[in-house]
Amino acid sequence: MKKTNNKATKRSKNNPARYFKTIEPKAMAQTRIDVQIWKQAQAQASNVERPKMFPFYNLMQEMMLDAHAYSQLQNRKRKTLSANFSLKKQNGDTHEELTDKFQKSKLSSDIISAILDAEFYGHSLIEFAYNTESLNLEAPLEMALIPRQNVIPQKGELVKDYTDDRAIKYRETPEFGTWLLEFSGSEPLGLLNKAVPHILFSRFAQSCWSELCEIYGIPPRVMHTNTQDPYALKRAEKMMMDMGAAAWFIIDDTEKFEFANTGTPASGEVYNGLIKLCRDNISLLISGAIIGQDTKFGSKGKEQSSQEMLQELINADQTMVEFYMNDSVLPALARIGYLEEGLTFAFDQVDDLAELFDRTIKLLPYKNIPDDWIKEKFGVEVSGERVAPNTGQNLALDFFD
Repeated sequence: MKKTNNKATKRSKNNPARYFKTIEPKAMAQTRIDVQIWKQAQAQASNVERPKMFPFYNLMQEMMLDAHAYSQLQNRKRKTLSANFSLKKQNGDTHEELTDKFQKSKLSSDIISAILDAEFYGHSLIEFAYNTESLNLEAPLEMALIPRQNVIPQKGELVKDYTDDRAIKYRETPEFGTWLLEFSGSEPLGLLNKAVPHILFSRFAQSCWSELCEIYGIPPRVMHTNTQDPYALKRAEKMMMDMGAAAWFIIDDTEKFEFANTGTPASGEVYNGLIKLCRDNISLLISGAIIGQDTKFGSKGKEQSSQEMLQELINADQTMVEFYMNDSVLPALARIGYLEEGLTFAFDQVDDLAELFDRTIKLLPYKNIPDDWIKEKFGVEVSGERVAPNTGQNLALDFFD
């Protein structure tokens, strides 16, 4: 392994200033979130004089509890995280040893995830450090994500306690660019900021729908009696308490109770429509299309076009990952001494096997295709010369002969 003799490499095993270790953990208050709180968090994060990021990113952390938004985000990220890549030398050849080492390490997955999250959350600030507490003979290099609540990217400041104004200018520290790396997204507050109202309205609709289910699933019981008679009232209470767990109430026999009728059926169609609208918008925002959700009006062609749209976004994600890897990450890992200098990161190009197989079939009658190539591309064991099939005319000639 090639190592440089600069100052950063000499300090590598001593782990220079660990900013992640100095962050003071905070307990999050579990309060009801509405659009007003989102707007306030946006205003504090966008404040020009003194921005505060912790209300906004605490809100983002809460929004990721939404199952649909989280699944859409993970579906898009995992396409890139599971893709194979290569570390290429300056002559264009793949460095097999370092590629195998880097691809199998948790470090590469953590770095790529932090780069992808920068597009969704607005930015990511990461820190490298050797795990000196590891039982391995060689301390493994690890990556830690600095909590976004403690980072103010507009000012280039890092606060140990996000409720305090005392900050460190992290871009002016000697570790920045080697031990500290920063990734930025295309949106100041990230792509997920646009999904917040849809998540909130979906939660509201689900909450209202659950109340509707509680009312109409086990309708409340009503008993008419003479409420002016204490004996009759007490007897009625005992009867209602002995008849299950449904809600109940007692009114006078001269009174009347009815459910309000708004003309809307009590099947929850209004809430279901709002939830579907919100989820469709979240899917369009993150995946670029509604994939595998509309079973009523879905079709094979629609699914294929949706997958193609998602693939375009994944290609853009991979281009962004390649840029940050070659511009920031690999040079930093070379200065630390983890990788060699002069390497280039690139995702492996994946062929469309269905289209390639169709083209191969069409070329077979006219061109010779090597057996080894067919085996490598399609996993089909082939050998020997191709034998022309017997047609019906040949069979007839053989019969008469």
